[in-house]
Amino acid sequence: MTKDLTPIIRHVLERAPQWVRRDLEAKDSAIRARAEDTLAAMISSALQDHGTEPDKV
Repeated sequence: MTKDLTPIIRHVLERAPQWVRRDLEAKDSAIRARAEDTLAAMISSALQDHGTEPDKV
């Protein structure tokens, strides 16, 4: 199952906006948390899309 998820997650990380990448390194915990929440939502959405449309990723 992990091997099935790896390409999906990698695809999301490759498409992550620059502000998310930058904010993940922020010293301010609120800024970092916002980026983490955004990235988690992006991954969750991609996994749901994959579940309903497997050939999309």
